[in-house]
Amino acid sequence: MKRPILIHPDPRLKKVAAPVADINDELRALADDMLETMYDAPGIGLAAPQLGISERLIVMDCVKEEGPPRPYVMFNPQVVASSDAKSVYEEGCLSIPEQYGEVERPAEVEVRWIDRDGVERVETFDKLWATCVQHEIDHLDGKLFIDYLTPMRRQMITRRMQKLKRERARV
Repeated sequence: MKRPILIHPDPRLKKVAAPVADINDELRALADDMLETMYDAPGIGLAAPQLGISERLIVMDCVKEEGPPRPYVMFNPQVVASSDAKSVYEEGCLSIPEQYGEVERPAEVEVRWIDRDGVERVETFDKLWATCVQHEIDHLDGKLFIDYLTPMRRQMITRRMQKLKRERARV
């Protein structure tokens, strides 16, 4: 089931999400809903706080059109190692529609998480995958990609989002 995505500014997007204690059918169904919502948007990543759910759960799939989907469902993901090398991507966010900004992050990260079956996994990500997983983990910590931009640029984007929310509320 597709779910509505919160639009910045919203205080729920700035909250640190709680760790997932027990992976159950309800959380697996939430993960399925998140994947459906992400693909429909369309996006390459989505964090539970973007749906107003303060749980440490992210989904992502950076394959796009190049091949079969490769969805990841990550409970309690954390970066356990990151490269000194950096990369810059123009990032966007489903909670900040049609706004983009260049963000510098580690080019490669090793991430540990629990999968939908309760199995601990560790994998190294690079390129767009590394940027995406870091962006989504930031959401779990109440951080948005615009927090990496200059204060003036962040303020300008926030004003655009406030205007967008007012326009959507009138419809």
